Amino acid sequence: MAKNPSRALLYARAATRRLCTDAVMTETAAESKVAQSPSSSSSLYRRLSGLGDASSGTVTKTLNKWVREGKSVKKYEIEKYVKELRKYKRYNQALELMEWLESRGTNLSYSDYAIRLDLLSKTKGITEAEKYFTSLSEPAKNHLTYGALLNAYCVEKMLDKAMALLDKMKELNFASTSLIYNNIMSLYMRLHQPEKIPLLFQEMKAEKISPNAFTYNVLMNSYASLKDIEAVERVVEEMKEEGNVCCDWTTHSNLAAIYVEAGNFDKADAALKGLEKTINRRDRQAFHFLISLYAHTCNLAEVKRVWESLKSTFPKTTNLSYLVMLQALAKLGDFNALGKCFEEWELGCVSYDVRLVNVLISSYLRRDMIEEAKSLYESTVVKGPGPNFRTLEMFIEFYLKNDQIDLAKKHFETAVSKAKDDEWQPSQEKVRAFLKHFEESKDVDGAEEFYKKLKKVNCLDLEVYSSLLRTYIAAGKMEPLMRQRMKMDEIKMNSGTEELLGSVCPE
Repeated sequence: MAKNPSRALLYARAATRRLCTDAVMTETAAESKVAQSPSSSSSLYRRLSGLGDASSGTVTKTLNKWVREGKSVKKYEIEKYVKELRKYKRYNQALELMEWLESRGTNLSYSDYAIRLDLLSKTKGITEAEKYFTSLSEPAKNHLTYGALLNAYCVEKMLDKAMALLDKMKELNFASTSLIYNNIMSLYMRLHQPEKIPLLFQEMKAEKISPNAFTYNVLMNSYASLKDIEAVERVVEEMKEEGNVCCDWTTHSNLAAIYVEAGNFDKADAALKGLEKTINRRDRQAFHFLISLYAHTCNLAEVKRVWESLKSTFPKTTNLSYLVMLQALAKLGDFNALGKCFEEWELGCVSYDVRLVNVLISSYLRRDMIEEAKSLYESTVVKGPGPNFRTLEMFIEFYLKNDQIDLAKKHFETAVSKAKDDEWQPSQEKVRAFLKHFEESKDVDGAEEFYKKLKKVNCLDLEVYSSLLRTYIAAGKMEPLMRQRMKMDEIKMNSGTEELLGSVCPE
């Protein structure tokens, strides 16, 4: 995989990943009798979905309260809720639902075991998932649970364990589906080893395992990463000739993104025309891909045409649709259209989404329109939830670039005060810019305050301490406790740092 793929290629790869995710969900649920999503009228589901990010045990309490009220809970209903919670990545609550089922003596199906194993890997880690797999009865160690464990290894980039498990699955004849090979292909892409994917594809064909749309899309991406566009085109032709797999909109969008990445905008436009012929007109995401990819081919007219088509197709234009369009206009540099689109969104929006505000703030800052950017920043406090970390980062970057260190520090401190549970860390580039300023201005007090802020967001390392030491040396000051501080912060020193430390904190 290319280490720095464009946003367009990332979008297209996201579509193919979604195909694999859907396949995993389908296969692990194959033996269950879950046919549809829970009804919105279900008061139990409303209670569960209303828990949000509630702490562990809350789901169990809610279910127990429901039962104490004399109401029944069917197994198939819990399975529906688990499926829905997984879709929204509320894995802890989905796992708690399954644990509640087991605590009541409910017999789980083989697909339930696979789903629970998947949830354990996502919430408690691979070790717990492995323990659970080992604890299963021999009949329960089937293609579903083996497949779930393999998927967990692949997600965590554990190549050796994944390949060892694949060999075992081959022995047991559990590796006869495209989903198994798709997982390994995805792993190779994550590990930046695209050259191994064509060989795996040939192995599939030798084993008479039919590739699906995801398989072909990953194969296309592997060739794209190897800069072999002709091979990409051969894959598309093979799909058409085989006839077993439809060249749907995900394939066309993937092909267009690959052409964009290669700088071949004419072929990208042609692929996008093919995409438009295949999309489901009720699928918003397809429109989003078109807008983004046309933006990457620098085709403003097509961006605006698809945007008008999207708005005429759907009765309501969502925040996400506006976000995609604003990003496209910002990329194309159409500042006037950007402003008009933002105003249109503001007038009709139900919820104020700071991500959209950030697009316009970013455009203001790139044009040094600081007053306009600040005004928009302040409106997020009045109209919405306030600035997010991205908002603050943009201002920090602007003020650092313009040597307005006090204002940069102010926004940095705001970001630190908002951060909880390691949810934000500053980029190394921004940290270095601050550290360089303190060194050059011999500002020990400023450096120490900055050190405290970095400690709060768990962002201390040898580079930070080395800069702090150099600042002390430049200012001609000593810090007797520095060696002890470094030990407490678990900083491993090298010879250069030892030399610096000797000048600030002699033994």
